[in-house]
Order: sequence, then C-alpha cells, then structure tokens
Amino acid sequence: MSRLPPLRLLITFDAVHRLGSMRLASAELNVTRPAVSQSIRALEDWLGAPLFDRSVKPARPTDAGERLARATQSGLGQIATAIEDIRASAGHADRHITVSCTIGMATYWLMPRLSAFYARVPDAMVSVQAPPSDMPAFSAGIDVALRFGPGPWQESDTVRVFEECACPVGQPERIMALNGDLAALSTQPLIHVRTPAANGWPGWKEYLAAKGLRNPIGPTLTFDNYVQATQAALDGKGILLGWRSINAGILSEGRLAAIEQGIHRFGSSYWASAIATPNPRPLVREFLDWIRDAGSDFDRSGGMMS
Repeated sequence: MSRLPPLRLLITFDAVHRLGSMRLASAELNVTRPAVSQSIRALEDWLGAPLFDRSVKPARPTDAGERLARATQSGLGQIATAIEDIRASAGHADRHITVSCTIGMATYWLMPRLSAFYARVPDAMVSVQAPPSDMPAFSAGIDVALRFGPGPWQESDTVRVFEECACPVGQPERIMALNGDLAALSTQPLIHVRTPAANGWPGWKEYLAAKGLRNPIGPTLTFDNYVQATQAALDGKGILLGWRSINAGILSEGRLAAIEQGIHRFGSSYWASAIATPNPRPLVREFLDWIRDAGSDFDRSGGMMS
C-alpha cells in the first residue's frame, strides 16, 4: 500500500477542516455534499482513525484530524508555491496574484464577487489564501492583503474597501421575539469566535461595553472562525455578533435577521494593501482599483447592516 492516500481525499479533508463545514467545502470544490462525506469516510478508513468527532454539532476535528490538518496545510502550501514558481518561469506570473484575507471575508464577501473582477480583467487569475491564524499578512507569495482596522497601513499602495459595522444577528424567529430589546441579549445564548487579541476584531465583550449593556448570564458557544459561527446562527444555536462583510448577503436573503437598533460602528474599515516592491505589477493595481470600486458599491447598496 502506498504511504499516501489519494490526493483528492487530502484536498477534500483540507477544505472541510479549513472551512469548518462540509456544505461550504462542497461549494468550494464544486462537488456534492455526499461526495465530500464519502471522501472523508474513505480517508478515515485508509488511516484507520476518525478525523472528526461527530458526537457534537458541529463536528470537531479529533487529535488525529488536527495533526493531519497541520501536515496537509503545510504540504499543499508547498505544492501551491511550487506551482506558482513553475507558472512564473513559464511566463504566466504577470497575470496571477495571490490575496490573503480572513476565512469569513473570503467565503462571504470576496469569492462571490470575483466573477466581476474576471469580467473586468478576463486573463487574470486570483488565488485566495486564508491563514490558519485568521490574521491576513504579507508573506512569501502574497501580493495583496485585505485587513480590518482603523488603517490605513503604510505599504506601497493601500485603498479603503468599505466601512465595517457589527450587529446582533440570528434566526428571524429568535430575533423577532426580542422585539428590538438589546438588554435581553444578556439572557440569550451568545455565539463567540476565538480571535487572537492582536488581530483587532472586537467581540461580544467590546460590543456590550460600547452599548452600555450588562455582561451576559446566558449560555455561550465558541467557534474557531466566523464561517462556523455563522452556520451555528443559521442552525438556531444562538445569537452571533454579525459583521457586514460576513452576514450582509445572508441577511438580504432573509436566512438571518438583525436587531437593527443594535448596529454599531467601531470606527474600523476593510483595507486592501499591496506589498511593497520595486517593480509593481499592473495586475495588482487593477485588482486594487476593482476592489475599491466593489467596496464602494457595497457601501451604496444599503441593507440591514449599513
């Protein structure tokens, strides 16, 4: 038996672990959800060990799953780097850029809009990387970083994409029952996201303090990223501190609702920064121009969290 399982199984596992959802992984890989589930089962059979604990909802990686995730992230990253190097040597590098952003930003805001960029620049190719730390930054191979904060950053070229704001969101029935009473949040199950203190993302603690509300006494649920947390809100597990970049589309579809009286601006925006380089590539400038325009359209679109 080969020392390695089929590559497609590892790619599927990486997508499920990274996105925290088989549904989102199936959308990214353009395969059915049963096909994703079958691939995970096949990989577990090949290894002889479970990769996810399915006794909890949502399923969480086991110790074996976390070990394999670290290895696949490293290995697939090296493969991606090698491919970029080969493409560069073949003369395709000028029409390829790599963008770093959070998992939530990539899943709910950037990826659904990339078709508009390709319509503007048909020969372009954009790779999107969401670092495990959920803290976008410049590293080898990254051309543009999309970051949240008061900005602007001091890289060679930075544009403001849109102003970010937060608001409590949840299943429409749950939000309707609160009747706009923010004080009632203290007894509700609140959905939290683990974020490193250095990344600048406010959470429920900062939001409640800004609104002059007391500390919650209800149950809490904590997830590793906003994709998992949003799914929990969609599943009716509790109330999430939602963000425009992540939840605006779902709110417009009516799958989640917001306490509109609870909208809060922390004074921060999303910014797109290009890495400093002696010879800036035209495609990077084209991407910055496009994402600035896309952000302006997003600001003008209105909606429940604007």
